[in-house]
Amino acid sequence: MNPVFEKVKKSYDYIRTVTDFTPEVALVLGSGLGEFAKHMEVECEIPYSSIEGFPVSTVAGHDGRFLFGTVEGVKTVIMKGRVHYYEGYPVTDVVLPTRLMIMLGAKKLILTNAAGAVNTSYKPGDLMMITDHISTIVPSPLIGENISEFGTRFPDMSNVYSKRLQDVVRKSAKEVGVTLREGVYMQFSGPAYETPAEVKLARLLGADAVGMSTAIEAVAANHMGIEICGISCFTNMAAGILDQPLSHEEVSEAANKVSHIFESLVKNIIKNI
Repeated sequence: MNPVFEKVKKSYDYIRTVTDFTPEVALVLGSGLGEFAKHMEVECEIPYSSIEGFPVSTVAGHDGRFLFGTVEGVKTVIMKGRVHYYEGYPVTDVVLPTRLMIMLGAKKLILTNAAGAVNTSYKPGDLMMITDHISTIVPSPLIGENISEFGTRFPDMSNVYSKRLQDVVRKSAKEVGVTLREGVYMQFSGPAYETPAEVKLARLLGADAVGMSTAIEAVAANHMGIEICGISCFTNMAAGILDQPLSHEEVSEAANKVSHIFESLVKNIIKNI
């Protein structure tokens, strides 16, 4: 058995000893959405640390547990705290939680993150629907022997972010009165913030936002053939746009300021999904 598949299957088998919950929707909570669980009727919680060999988040503000329950009546599994490539895990471990939630039954994936604005017409506090991404800076989670149980060797990437779900996100934003930006997200490895030159490169390549997560999770989920949508919360202007340094504290503070708007949008997306 492929060792990557075996690891996901082992995690799946453990979770099935705790709960038989089958989600329709999987949600990955990025910075600024850590308190989203208050909108959920939680049936079961499973800390990552209780799953043998499972990657555990080492970043402040990322809790580290799966929550199973309903949001707006929709059966949902929430990843409360993600792991990042920069934490030192193999890329296959970084996407393991995403693959696991799909193996548990999720047919739709909502990815959220905090991001830096590259597009100078956008500003901190704005929310952006991801219409496409650039992930060539970080290793692909599909490198190595293909896992046929997950998907084809050469998956099509034409519509990673479902057109249908994009319409759902637009409708949901309109209903809650959120001005929604749209654009391309580019993932860098981190943990250092991008240099001004790297931000210029991102802009030249067509990116509107930069961050340290999400794209590789979307690659893994697309490989498994489910519908994906993504939302970025701009917590800062990317490096070199403003004459000021960047810090994790600034990102967390900015994300917390708009968390109620972020939460209302995501809750409505799940309702309409």
